[in-house]
Amino acid sequence: MSRFFSEKYNTLVPYVPGEQPQDRSYVKLNTNESPFPPSPLAVREAAGAAATLQLYSDPECHLLKEEFRRAYGVEKDRVLFSNGSDLLLNLAFMAFCDGERGAAFPALSYGFYPVFAQISCVPYTEIPLRADFSIAPEDYVGLGKTIVIANPNAPTGLALGVEEIERIVRGNPDNVVVIDEAYVDFGAESCLPLTERYDNLLVIQTFSKSRSMAGARLGFAVGDPALIADLNAVKYSTDPYNVNRMTMAAGVGALRDEAYTRQNCRTIRENRAFTARELKALGFSMTESVTNFLFAAHPAISGGELYRELKARGVLVRYFDRPDTRAYVRITVGTMEQMRILIDTIREILEERT
Repeated sequence: MSRFFSEKYNTLVPYVPGEQPQDRSYVKLNTNESPFPPSPLAVREAAGAAATLQLYSDPECHLLKEEFRRAYGVEKDRVLFSNGSDLLLNLAFMAFCDGERGAAFPALSYGFYPVFAQISCVPYTEIPLRADFSIAPEDYVGLGKTIVIANPNAPTGLALGVEEIERIVRGNPDNVVVIDEAYVDFGAESCLPLTERYDNLLVIQTFSKSRSMAGARLGFAVGDPALIADLNAVKYSTDPYNVNRMTMAAGVGALRDEAYTRQNCRTIRENRAFTARELKALGFSMTESVTNFLFAAHPAISGGELYRELKARGVLVRYFDRPDTRAYVRITVGTMEQMRILIDTIREILEERT
């Protein structure tokens, strides 16, 4: 760091994104991207928007909001689009947390949550998971803090039911509860309908996973109009044009092609089930994931060793080097061809150790 770096960030530990190595071609199963391209309609709409890049994008995303209203039945004053769901999460920390009103989130979850708290100089509490990696709803009732929960959670792949989320929302009437549903389309139930009933619930989703738009950066938040106005106050004080014209157009195209998204999600669920069966046959244990990834461990090899052995053979998975996850690797569910390569490579590694 330079001598000019602000002292308020001396203890900041930045988020570490998944590897994007360029040294060779990999079977890339480490960042939970979709193995499928975006909808052809999304690509076509984005290409058309490229001709008008000399103009600023619509800061209110009117056309995108109209398509969203058509697809989800959510009125325009209850949704906010942004440059990825990460930015929306950061806006939520900025808008709903301060020195008096800290944040609380699971101790094992999305690694950006503590970073957002630190960069906003917000006190935060990390709540341990149960021994089986599940979230205990009772631990989040009456905390007096802004609560952030990934549902389904990452890297565990486990989800709470809507009634359990509702218990948390009801149990914190004077604080905002943020539910991060990045992976909800792969087998969990969304809490979007609850936002009509609770003015302290904010649900955030992304186009990165199920809609194959990780490179476009598009996310949305749904909540009470007053919550959306709060987020907009922060957004318009930082970067009002934070959804570019091509991404906005691609989002419209994706929303007009929900059948494509649903088919890809079905394929991912099928490939996930296949991979889980094959891994269990090889001696792995894993959580009951409802996401586009698996969280798996083998008694004969540590997570770190498996990660390194797979990488050396051209297969990338994600490893988190911390005491509660060192036995595990997180494996993105890709195409059937990618999954077969993964299984064959793991089998080869295990056979070499016997």
